[in-house]
Amino acid sequence: MDESDLYDEPILARARTVPRLGRLAAPDISVERVSRVCGSRVTVDLKVDGGRVVDFAQAVDACALGKASAAILGSAIIGCSAGDIRDAVQRLRAMLRHRAPAPGGRWADLGILAPVADIPTRHASVLLPFEAAEEALARLDAQATGTTSQTAAG
Repeated sequence: MDESDLYDEPILARARTVPRLGRLAAPDISVERVSRVCGSRVTVDLKVDGGRVVDFAQAVDACALGKASAAILGSAIIGCSAGDIRDAVQRLRAMLRHRAPAPGGRWADLGILAPVADIPTRHASVLLPFEAAEEALARLDAQATGTTSQTAAG
């Protein structure tokens, strides 16, 4: 598969409709992640109550793959716990690295990104928004428990 084959209509359609773009006025936490591979940049802002995401915004400067991933994240993150996001990141990594089945439930739309498994240099683009959200929730958890945040290495 050629990298240009990745940019099919389902991915391009998602990339055009990224929800929750912008920044929150008073987030509980903000995390910016930059891909060393492609230079894509994602900043996520979260508000959390009772261990669940109650508000979310994102600034996304990325390719269509990163934007499609951010669109899926933005559509499904409200109501998620840190564990929900950790699980989504693990399943997304497995889908990309090991061709595991796409996640189901609220994350089923990640299946449109399954062809990216064939182009390892593009994995970082897809993971970037999810890893930023995972890091933000891990930092909030660490603050609440007084421990040091450790996120999974990508």
